[in-house]
Amino acid sequence: MTALRAGRMDARGLVLWLLLPACLLGLAVASLAIGYVDMPLLRLLQGSWAGELLPSRILLDLRLPRTALCLLVGAALGLAGAAMQGLLRNPLAEPGLLGVSSGAALGAVLALYTGFADAFALALPMAGLAGTALALAIVFFLAGRHTSSSTLILAGVAVASLFGALIALVLNWAKSPTAVSEIVFWMMGSLADRSSRELALVLPFMLVGALLLWRSRRGLAALSLGEETAHSLGVSLPRLRSLVLLGTACCVGAAVSVAGSIGFIGLVAPHLMRPLVRGDAARLLPASALAGALLLTLADLGVRLLHTQTAELKLGVLTSLVGAPFFLLLILRSRSQMS
Repeated sequence: MTALRAGRMDARGLVLWLLLPACLLGLAVASLAIGYVDMPLLRLLQGSWAGELLPSRILLDLRLPRTALCLLVGAALGLAGAAMQGLLRNPLAEPGLLGVSSGAALGAVLALYTGFADAFALALPMAGLAGTALALAIVFFLAGRHTSSSTLILAGVAVASLFGALIALVLNWAKSPTAVSEIVFWMMGSLADRSSRELALVLPFMLVGALLLWRSRRGLAALSLGEETAHSLGVSLPRLRSLVLLGTACCVGAAVSVAGSIGFIGLVAPHLMRPLVRGDAARLLPASALAGALLLTLADLGVRLLHTQTAELKLGVLTSLVGAPFFLLLILRSRSQMS
């Protein structure tokens, strides 16, 4: 019996740490190879190495930043989703629950509305990061450090509702139909036409956020046994909440600032990985980051393959179309387990 259980664990570890990274590598190569210009990847590599202008622009300025952002944004959302579900001990929690996504969206929408986004290339993601900081400050002010998970959720929902109302107000006041369509299209989420400048801007925030969430892994593992047990094991719950909140804000705020609203990746990725780690909260964090990167890269390949002559399908629309049924299945399964 012990040998059989060990064999199952080895099989899970093989899938998690070997098969999934291999799939992710294959998807990354496919992302570099697939685009709207019919030029093989080998030709792009050879042309870039030789210094030819067109292959270098396509590979280094368009496809490489887009692929890297797919990996980073997906990993950030998956990691933040696993941390939020562990902190709140709620399998239906997702990274945007605390209002940081709405804060980033409001900052970007204001940059588009005021024309600040046209001033220079990095104005849009910088405004999104500023909105994230504002949302996080309000959540901390409302909830405080020494608070319960339910109060934290209520504070996040209140902030998300407030910022959502402000976004609707900006759309209502927008006089130009072009500005309205630009804001709406941005909120649908996309990684098209992103450059290395956006990548360089958000990368430090994502790395800091990932480091903060990784430092919370032991506290989350103890918290899965209950708050009293975690406290008896020496875990400071206010410190743990601060780590997860700051880490989530850095990861999600940077992701939304550069990619717009990408839904359900942070919800789905931890659920797909949880059976492979047998509920281990510490191992779930890197596993969910891996799954998030894989899911978002696969979705981005999907929007390119489904491209029509009129417009590219927005990335956030595709992830919502796939993620919403998954979310409904989770609710139905939770209801059946409670009955």
